[in-house]
Amino acid sequence: MDPVVALVLCLSCLLFLYLWKQSSGKGTLPPGPTPLPIIGNILQLGVKNISRSFSNLSKVYGPVFTVYLGMRPTVVLHGYEAVKEALIDQGEEFSGRGCFPATERYSRGLGILFSNGTQWKETRRFSLMALRNLGMGKRNIEHCVQEEACCLVEELRKTKASPCDPTVILGCAPCNVICSIIFHNRFDYKDKIFLDILETFHEDMEILNSPWIQAYNVFPALLDYFPGSHKKLLKNTASIKNYIMEKVREHQASLDINNPRDFIDYFLIKMQQEKHDSHWEFTFENLTTTVSDLFGAGTETTSTTLRYALLLLLKYPEVSAKVQEEIKRVVGRERSPCMQDRKHMPYTDAMVHEVQRYINLIPTNLPHAVTHDVKFRNYLIPKGTSVITSLTSVLHDGKEFPNPETFDPGHFLDETGNFKKSDYFMAFSAGKRMCVGEGLARMELFLFLTTILQKFTLKPVLDPKDIDITPIMNSFSSVPPPYHLCFIPV
Repeated sequence: MDPVVALVLCLSCLLFLYLWKQSSGKGTLPPGPTPLPIIGNILQLGVKNISRSFSNLSKVYGPVFTVYLGMRPTVVLHGYEAVKEALIDQGEEFSGRGCFPATERYSRGLGILFSNGTQWKETRRFSLMALRNLGMGKRNIEHCVQEEACCLVEELRKTKASPCDPTVILGCAPCNVICSIIFHNRFDYKDKIFLDILETFHEDMEILNSPWIQAYNVFPALLDYFPGSHKKLLKNTASIKNYIMEKVREHQASLDINNPRDFIDYFLIKMQQEKHDSHWEFTFENLTTTVSDLFGAGTETTSTTLRYALLLLLKYPEVSAKVQEEIKRVVGRERSPCMQDRKHMPYTDAMVHEVQRYINLIPTNLPHAVTHDVKFRNYLIPKGTSVITSLTSVLHDGKEFPNPETFDPGHFLDETGNFKKSDYFMAFSAGKRMCVGEGLARMELFLFLTTILQKFTLKPVLDPKDIDITPIMNSFSSVPPPYHLCFIPV
């Protein structure tokens, strides 16, 4: 062996062992596969389906184990009991946001999704208050979603029952609802700025699912010096934030502190109230990051779920037919579906839940971190250690959901056909970091899907048995394959 190569390998091993001892010496981490110098356990984790890798490792090491992402130890929790124990029973201790370098470069510890400590607590508390004041979960937001559902139907009518790719149209509807909450306005479905924003969000999701970003999250200091899609992610985020800042300036010029119109107004008012606080959390940078978090997460997650839902209904026309029969019986053809209808529509409610369970939108959740040294089972996890909670292992638990890899609304129905709740339904995560937009997302999915199926029959361009429902990406999120369908007016 070349002496230089041997020296480099020896130094690398020594560096790795030193860092490993530093990180693990503070606690007793769970067992796991033996890491290699520098790269850790990367070769043992399938980048395209990391959830499957975690499932395989759990069979060897149990529901709590450690993997090394590069030189960084990460504790993985697999199965309902372990996930519940961490996120719910010890929610405060596991409420930190774990290491996610691809987003840290643009969030810079601000916003809701990737902040920590007091910054996160204050921003989240304020955001929940503002969203409630704006009617989150109440009748006025429901009316907004119903109106958007009507606009969505009109756009679908314009396809004239011809084969179409529903991606853009299904992205417009939830994005417009978020725009109404944040900016107090909606866009025409053909508006160029609006479509550019949607394209940016869609591109960002593809980037976050790419192998390059998985590599970047492991070796950020090294790959910062190379070109790649992480640079495009930063550019896209900067573009969205610039647009948001333009809207903020418009709001400043017309702000009425006694009559806030939307989320930006509430934030600007809070900024005025807190400006003399020495620990000021409410800044323009935090405003643009928080709005960007709400904007992106509230658009792409819901639109992807809607797109996947229609694909599953094409694959299983018998499910679509049962839902349409229930809509006809409970709602009829004339009036718009409303949230009050849901309690009288157990099969439709079960279908929506089953879509979210089956597609497993964010398989490994966003990374958590422990906020201080934590005793968990027989281990001591050092403060700041990243924790991955496998939502796949919960949503696809075979004991709770028989034949979990099969799409079956019966998973959420009891023997009499009534809707059956499940503690295993963690599609929005659980605990302190649970999605702030859960109520809105549930409302949108129910009202958009029922309105579409009230007005149209979904016609596939392929025989249902030939329709592929396998996600094309699921390292960060589960994305359905592209497809076409026809919306046949009822």
